[in-house]
This record gives sequence, C-alpha cells and structure tokens, in this order.
Amino acid sequence: MLRSMLSFSAMTFLSRILGLLRDMAINAAFGANAVTDAFWVAFRIPNFMRRLFAEGSFSTAFVPVFTEVKETRSHADLKALMARTAGTLGGVLLVVTALGVMFAPQITVLFSPGALNEPEKFALTTDLLRLTFPFLLFVSLTALAGGALNSFHRFALPALTPVILNLCMIAGALWLSRRLHTPIMAMGWAILAAGILQLVFQFPALRQLDLLTLPRWGWDHPDVRRILRLMVPTLFGSSVAQVNLLLDTVIASLLVAGSQSWLSQTDRFLELPLGVFGVALGTVILPSLSRHHVATDREGFSRALDWGLRITLLIAVPAMLALLLLAEPLVATLFQHGRYTAFDTHMATLSISALSFGLPAFALVKVVLPAFYARQDTRTPVRAAVASLVANMVLNVAFIALLFELWAPPALKQGGWLDGIGRVPGLHMALGMASALASYLNLGLLWRWLKREGVYRRQPGWARHLARLALACAAMVAALLLGRWIWPDWTGVPSWARVWRLAVLVAGGGFVYVAALFAAGFRLRDLRAH
Repeated sequence: MLRSMLSFSAMTFLSRILGLLRDMAINAAFGANAVTDAFWVAFRIPNFMRRLFAEGSFSTAFVPVFTEVKETRSHADLKALMARTAGTLGGVLLVVTALGVMFAPQITVLFSPGALNEPEKFALTTDLLRLTFPFLLFVSLTALAGGALNSFHRFALPALTPVILNLCMIAGALWLSRRLHTPIMAMGWAILAAGILQLVFQFPALRQLDLLTLPRWGWDHPDVRRILRLMVPTLFGSSVAQVNLLLDTVIASLLVAGSQSWLSQTDRFLELPLGVFGVALGTVILPSLSRHHVATDREGFSRALDWGLRITLLIAVPAMLALLLLAEPLVATLFQHGRYTAFDTHMATLSISALSFGLPAFALVKVVLPAFYARQDTRTPVRAAVASLVANMVLNVAFIALLFELWAPPALKQGGWLDGIGRVPGLHMALGMASALASYLNLGLLWRWLKREGVYRRQPGWARHLARLALACAAMVAALLLGRWIWPDWTGVPSWARVWRLAVLVAGGGFVYVAALFAAGFRLRDLRAH
C-alpha cells in the first residue's frame, strides 16, 4: 500500500502543481472579476457532477464489486462487467449531458441566481456551461477505466490523467484566448477537448489488461444492478464536500464580484495536500480493504485502516497549520501577477485561512469512508452526510450574518440584507468557516458509527505517534512564525523577493517538521509497520 500510495501521490503531485500553474495562467490572463466568476460557475457544475458520479459514488460502488469479481470469477466475467458497466454508465450520462446542454439557462439560474441581475454575465455563464457540460460524460468513463486499473494496482496512470486537463486549460488561457472574440470562451473549449483526451489516454493500459471492450447496455446485468444499488446512497454520502461546495457557489453568486474566483483558488490550495495524500490514501486503501473483507480477514482490515489514519495525520495536520500561516505568502507569490491585484490576494487569503482549518477532517473522511464502502455499506455514510450538509447550510447563513454585522458600515445595515451582503467584500470567508466546521461533524459521526460496528481495533503505539506529531508541528509553527515576523509584507514587494522568501519558509518549515519528527524517535520503518 505504501508503494502504491507513493506512486499515486507522485503523479497526483505533478497534476496539482500543473493545477497551480493553470490557475496562475487564468489569473494573469483574466484576473478575478465577473467574467472569471462566470467561467468558474460553468466549470464547477459539471466538475461537481463529475466528483459526485465518477469519483464519488460510482468509484466507491464499482471498485468493491469489480474487485470481488476479479478475485472470485473468470476474466471473461470481468470483461463482461466492464462492457456492461461502461454501456450503462455512458448511456445514462449521455442523456444527462444532453439535458444539461438543452437546459443550460435554467441550470445557470439554479446555481448562480445572482447573475440574473447581470444579463451579460448570465448569457456568458450559459454559453460556457454548454461547452463544459459534456466534460461530465467523458470524465465519468475515464473514472470507470481508472477504477478498473486501480483494482489491478495500476495507480500511476489514472493519477496522471488530470495533467491533460491542466495542460489544455493553460493552453486555453495563454494561447487560444488571444484568438477568440470572447477570450474566456477558450476555457470552455479547453475543458471539452480535455475530457475527450483523458478518456483516450486510458485505452492502451486497458488493452494491455484485455479490458478494452465495446460498451453494451447492461441495466439488467446482476453485477451492474449491484453497483447501481450501492451508488444510490453514495451519490450523497461520498460527496458531501462537493454538495457543500456547490451550495457555496449559489451563495457566493449573491456576494461581491470576484467571490467565485477567490473560492476557486481556495479550493486549489486545499486540493494539493488532499489530492496528493488524502485522495491517494482513499484510492489505494479501498481495494485493499475490499480484499480483506472478501477474505473475512478482520485483523488485516483493521491494520490497513489504522495505517491509513496514521499516515493521514502525519500529512494533514502540518499542512493545515502551514496553510493557516502561509496563506498570504502563497497567494501573493503564485497569483499576484497581471490583472490579479493585492486586494485579490487579501480576499483569497481570508477564505484559505478559514477553509484550511478543516483540512484534517476532509483528509480523514477520505480514509474512513472506504471502511464502509469496502464492506458494501453505503447507507451509513448518508446519515453523516445529511447532518453535515444541513449544518453547513445553517452555518453559512449564521457566519455571513455575523461577518456582515462586524464588517458592514452602518449605512449598509439600514438597507436590505441581500443587497448589503453583495456590497461588503470578504463575506466569502464565512463559507470556508462553515465548510470546515461541517467537515468535523461529518468525520465525528462516521468515526462514532465505525467504532460501534467493531470493525476497527486501534493498533499499539498511538500515544507515541500523537506525541511526536504534536512536537514536530509545534517546532514547525515556531519556525514559520519567525519567518512571518521577519518578512511581514508580501503584497508590496517585487515578485522575485516573494519567490525566494516563500522558498525559504516552505523549505525551512518542512525541514524543521521532519527533523523534529526524527528527533522524537520517528523512523521510516514506522510507515511500514502499520
């Protein structure tokens, strides 16, 4: 599992770095304004559905069933399952995609109601959505191929695939946008092209495993029906963070122009540690837990889950603290170029600081959820997800009201509340605060029910592990605070100064953290022992 995780993480790290370069290119070319808000809304809707259907519910339902057929039946049965699943998934999503393109204006109204008062922004969002929506079909079939490859321990290629999307979007921002009458439309064409290329990229690996086959309709196929039955609860349960993000999109459309863009950049910074480690661990551990469950190896199941929890904490806790302390240096260094201003840096810093508080919970949920899905229990996570979603909605309103009361000038407080929140910058920070707290509620409920079912038994050495982690994090925080004290200003200094200062802070903080871990007795063999 460690080798598989490192392989997956290396490819994902490359993808996330290119994702940062992608956002830098978009910010430099377009800035953070109503035009980029329109694009991020149009991209976020199919991207949300991609994570909901493809990476969320479908993968968590497909991999356990696919692994069971792989371990207990013939390759012919496995190939038939692949064909029937691809045909059924593709057929359903083809209809969904067609409806999405046809009803793009209505979908825009639903997810960006604030654009109704701006006809040009509304029309632009609708046009972009018609280009980006077919991405859902192609990327879902890509996820099917990736799930099959993961079941054969081929983790590197599926993890590398998102690189194609980032390269296409960089080309769209820096090259194609200069050749179109409406430059931002280049991003829609880039996403459509990337969806097709990502799917084709999987074909050679599937052919090598003799799994590349023509799709066939399989609604009545028993294994396909099992996958569908498992998918229904996970449509909600595995993607609560994405549902929360989409609700945040609706609320952000009512806030100051630029809020959608600032929130998208916040998501990018969290995706680096989450994708490289949180998603990597969840992806790697699911086939392993599924095999232990099929073999009724309760001790192996418990050890694998324990290993995942320890690794997650080693990464997620210091990542949270580093993001809290380095949010402004990171945004100023990476994004404050071209049309992206110091004000944009300050606004993005607010939401990053708020949302990064929830990073450990987001990452741990990625590891805990496979413990339910590997046992084909897709209903229990739904209960936690519903509670978390309701809490997130309530907290969104509560925190926006609180920040509005604290930050709005007296004149704005006299008018209508909905009109007022659209004129006070910074209220998008409330959405990050709400999502972070809701993620801890989701994790707490999942953990409580997991313990109650008795499938996890804590392995020895947790007290020592947590003590080392606390010591190392304290040392890292002290080093980063010293650096921030020496260099307090980040928006008013030249770009070259920001780059070398950030490099010193990141390298210094990382070195202090690792050195403190080893000084406290941590050794690399501890990663293998559990």
